[in-house]
Amino acid sequence: MKNIAVILSGCGNRDGSELQETLGLLLAIDRQGWHYQCFAPEGFFEVVPHVDIVDDEEEAGAVVDIEQRDIFVESARIARGNILPLADYRAADYDALAMPGGMGAARNLSTFAFDGPQMTVIDSVTDALLDTNRAKKPILAMCIAPTVLAKTFGKLGISLTLGSDDNPAAQVAKGFGCNVVACGPTDICVDEEHRIITTPAYMVATHISQIFDGAANMVNRLAEWL
Repeated sequence: MKNIAVILSGCGNRDGSELQETLGLLLAIDRQGWHYQCFAPEGFFEVVPHVDIVDDEEEAGAVVDIEQRDIFVESARIARGNILPLADYRAADYDALAMPGGMGAARNLSTFAFDGPQMTVIDSVTDALLDTNRAKKPILAMCIAPTVLAKTFGKLGISLTLGSDDNPAAQVAKGFGCNVVACGPTDICVDEEHRIITTPAYMVATHISQIFDGAANMVNRLAEWL
């Protein structure tokens, strides 16, 4: 049985892992008959509201307390408690590494949401990606998560997709040295040389069915390598 590591970044599309993308990815892995193990870094992040209601006081300029939560604890909600600290990840124990999207990839795993081209990636994520690449094992990423790959591997000239090839995230990835490929919602971008597969998911998708199809296409392509 193949064993796939999945890095989560919290719980919720605006400040953590996108739930529909994560479930689509886990389902696709399971349908291959493979096992998955979720990981997440430890550390706190600022919670972003997921209900589109403008508070009257906030609109008037009042100071609003910012709630903080732990990335690891929140990610455990998606994994039904079966989660390990990312610092414990070892590429030798897994056949591939995968990252669903959601703004947690841009806020918690990296600083892309705040710093754009000056972004950094947190140490445990960088270590996991480099360890996997050195072991010549595949890496998968969805939605905005390829920006983390762009920062880590851009100097290698990797190919990836962020949906459009001219949106702000794509421009940043190009600046890191990546070949950015325009893809539709269920399409995948395959970098054979560097063993990287990406799909745009909610960077361009408008339906949950597209999310699940894109995840399945990505994992099905991974199966050809494994």
